[in-house]
Amino acid sequence: MKTDKKQYIYIVQASLEPSKCKIGKTNYLERRLNEYNSMTGKSQENFYKFLFTCEVTDMSQVEKDIKDSFSKFREQKNREIYFYNDDLFVDYVSFIKSHKLFIKEMFIKPEKNKKEVKFTQQTTPSLKERGLTQKDLLENAKRIKYDEFYTRYEDVEKEISMYGKEIWKDKVVFCNCDDAFNKNNEKKSSAFAWYFYNHFKELGLKKLICTHFSGTVNLFHDVAEGYIAYIFYTTDGEKIDKQFPKNYTGSFDHPLSLKILNEEADIVCTNPPFSRMKEYWKFVIKSGKKFLIISNISNAVNTAYIHFFKNNQIWAGYNRVDYFQNPKRQLTDASGHWYTNIPIENRPKSKLLKIVPLKNIPEKYKKYDDSKTLIIDGGYIPSNIKKPFAISARPILNGILEKGYKIIQEKRYTPYINGKEGFARVLVQKI
Repeated sequence: MKTDKKQYIYIVQASLEPSKCKIGKTNYLERRLNEYNSMTGKSQENFYKFLFTCEVTDMSQVEKDIKDSFSKFREQKNREIYFYNDDLFVDYVSFIKSHKLFIKEMFIKPEKNKKEVKFTQQTTPSLKERGLTQKDLLENAKRIKYDEFYTRYEDVEKEISMYGKEIWKDKVVFCNCDDAFNKNNEKKSSAFAWYFYNHFKELGLKKLICTHFSGTVNLFHDVAEGYIAYIFYTTDGEKIDKQFPKNYTGSFDHPLSLKILNEEADIVCTNPPFSRMKEYWKFVIKSGKKFLIISNISNAVNTAYIHFFKNNQIWAGYNRVDYFQNPKRQLTDASGHWYTNIPIENRPKSKLLKIVPLKNIPEKYKKYDDSKTLIIDGGYIPSNIKKPFAISARPILNGILEKGYKIIQEKRYTPYINGKEGFARVLVQKI
């Protein structure tokens, strides 16, 4: 093969593993793709495609910066692997393209029925160009274990303990995402189900309902069938009723799951599937029920979710979530956060907001982009300007919208400074 002295950064994905990708560096794009597709022991059906490739001036430095900036999205064991969904992919690409060492984007597209690869100048590939549909992504994600990141018991306990017990009294709590339950075995129960079962009387719950997903993966080492577990108390004591409706999948959007959500549940508490977050938010918010759920920490600056924050339909909970467990109960780095529509009183992280006059903000934390929009970092918030300014997700999570500021547009704001694309932001303005 002809030597290519240029330096490249790439994002590659296996067709049967849609909830993860690999990000790396190489001098030989063609050879690197062929290496992935000729790995020993790899299924022939599991072929690799580049999602993004670009030329850079120093691939080692760019790769290092990617690792540092997205450390929470990398698997603990195999550090080359990053979590993937459409939103994260946009963040990865935006970061790379805004890097000072970025030169130009490339895309390598395999020709049908050929092993050779063809270079073309192109923008980020669409799902169609990658040979996938949105349905493929969702269905594949259901079938593989990498879409299953289990919440740790201590994270559930830490968050729920922040809310008054009166919130839960006489309420039906619904855990509607892969929440297996086994009263005799914690390892066969999700952290959500286990926590509410253990604290049922203390919280004064009326009923706990947990659904279990019928995937090919043996979630929580439980049965493969989808089921619904009802936990409640009568004058005769504790009652646990597991039902296995015919053809019930256990998915949150199954008609029976939606019926429980809309007709029985008072509060929803769960960790929705990573690949179907957009759908889940729409369902749970539309239901009008109270909820406490975990999602991506960057949702506050993602167009798919900004309008929920803008319209005061959802806000950040108290805590972030830095780790999940994989199906083998191994710790996996992640970057999540609790979100809710339950009122937050005396938010501790509000103290991290430094609301001061613009002149008191250090110069390194304020700048103007090419369109003359003010960009603010470092947790600072200008107190004396009326014009819109752009901030990152962090101030939103810390409660800036509770301090007399509002989001003014329902899509992410992408600043350009000296022609270079910067990190995604959200435009806010003092009320």
